[in-house]
Amino acid sequence: MKHLLSKTFYVLSFFLLISCKKNETTEVAKSPIAKNSIEYASGLSIVKQEGYSVVTVTNPWPNANKKFTYILKEKEGKIPDSLQTYTTINVPLETVVVTSTTNIPYLEMLDVENKLVGFPHTDYISSEKTRILIDKGIVKNVGQNEKLNIEQLIDLSPDLIVTFGVDNNNPMLDNLKKSGLNVMIQADWMEQSPLGKAEWIKLYGALFGKEDKAKELFDKIVESYNQAKKLVADKPATTTVLYGSMYEDVWYVAKGNSWVAKFMKDAQSNYLWADLKGTGSEGLSFEKVLDKAKTANVWIASGSFLTLAELEKANPHYSEFDAFKNKSIYTLESKFGATGGTIYYELSPSRPDLVLKDYIKIFHPDLLPSYEFTFASKLN
Repeated sequence: MKHLLSKTFYVLSFFLLISCKKNETTEVAKSPIAKNSIEYASGLSIVKQEGYSVVTVTNPWPNANKKFTYILKEKEGKIPDSLQTYTTINVPLETVVVTSTTNIPYLEMLDVENKLVGFPHTDYISSEKTRILIDKGIVKNVGQNEKLNIEQLIDLSPDLIVTFGVDNNNPMLDNLKKSGLNVMIQADWMEQSPLGKAEWIKLYGALFGKEDKAKELFDKIVESYNQAKKLVADKPATTTVLYGSMYEDVWYVAKGNSWVAKFMKDAQSNYLWADLKGTGSEGLSFEKVLDKAKTANVWIASGSFLTLAELEKANPHYSEFDAFKNKSIYTLESKFGATGGTIYYELSPSRPDLVLKDYIKIFHPDLLPSYEFTFASKLN
């Protein structure tokens, strides 16, 4: 009987031990519950785990039918079998190629611009810091976005190429991957929230092992942006605003949920197309725009015009707007780098707080009397 009890106890202990091990394994798999570190960006998720991070890029281009998942593996990190099917990128990166000027400020803010080895059409880059690297031959010109020089990229052998797609048909991306190059799709340009667009700095923080610095920098931008919003929070939105200009025979106005329109809303202005649903822009005839915005107080012109005379030369009918007659026209696109790159296109996505302050200075100049425009210029 004693022998039977001992045997029974042993069997029960064995199954209890197995059960505990199973529960322990389950708990390890489930815990800790990792949290997405992204708060504002709608197309990016970064989940930090022990030894690796899971990056997911959704909505990479208009009407996208896919999303992209990347595993950022640290030196001693171990990737679970369930994640082995995704592209693995060893981090921190030592060399990188990026293909959009909007990426340059992220690199510089994190002090990793010296990791950049290639960029398509380097003349587009305005930043003085990165231009020095270009002039020294450290950053190579690797062709054009749609026609990257694959042979040159193979020779450079960067740890990663960060690029973007414009639709579901991207043969260049396929060719890069077939050549054995590591490629990551990013989609900061698809973000419509000013702070959401700027938050993509956290992706570069994860790529270069500078997550804490990226968060610190972004938090300061959020604070600066919200302080600017607070300045105008109780001010009436009385300034009526016309935006855009003619491109060939079409006037493109920013839709009400677009990145541009959100700045004008946060700056407490009465943007005349704020009720136009959607993101991006809407093409209108000159007559429709004139009918609605002839008496607008302020005109934010798209384009690199420097004077009213240049603007009128582009289209004599512009002079029919009251904003033209009252010399109340501004542009954010007239400041350039040494080789012709537009500073606004490069820097504004990563510094929305400065864009907002420019708009506030335009619509409520008394609130920022000593502030000097970062991007905006008034046409004279």
